[in-house]
Amino acid sequence: MPSLQWQVVLMLVAGLLAERPVTRAQTEAEILVAAMQDGGKVIYMRHAATNQNEVDTGRLGDRAGQRNLSTAGIAQAKALGDAFRSLQIPMGEILTSPVFRARDTGELAFGERVQVTMDLVADDYAGQNVAAMINATRRLLRTLTPSGDNRILIGHRTPLEMVLQRSFPDTVLPEGAMAVFVPAGPSNEPRLLGTIAAERLIRSATVRR
Repeated sequence: MPSLQWQVVLMLVAGLLAERPVTRAQTEAEILVAAMQDGGKVIYMRHAATNQNEVDTGRLGDRAGQRNLSTAGIAQAKALGDAFRSLQIPMGEILTSPVFRARDTGELAFGERVQVTMDLVADDYAGQNVAAMINATRRLLRTLTPSGDNRILIGHRTPLEMVLQRSFPDTVLPEGAMAVFVPAGPSNEPRLLGTIAAERLIRSATVRR
């Protein structure tokens, strides 16, 4: 039977072990946030939440004939911009589709620095320029970013599926979500690190404030 002195030592050791913080593995979302904070990525953001009862006409300048951001989507876009700034995610060029739901997402989140480009236009608004849009989006995904900043592309789900030839259902890339890529340069395809929902990124920023 241990002496009284050894019993005291064992009790002290047990107490110290109990107070040690439990080490836990990082979640996929935390890994993606850290990757974006490191810079040098391409972040493809699907436009924020929309009014599902609105129908697209395919006319670019016709706001009334497009599916627009809902009230929740407007708040979501603003919160995403706040999250990027709070998490100090480096931002280089920020490009957006001219379709209003994407353009509004970009301008609400990032302000005047957003550049509108047909390179990211939705497939049903591209007309005969679908192939040009696919080639341009592919180039933007795989071209290395300057100065280690992230390139942010704000667009639509279907063009991304067409470029990568893989499905991104709502369970993987819901409205407002981001697909994070490592650009591989002009001769190789970009590497998808994963996807993160808007609410998960916003929550990360809230926790770290």
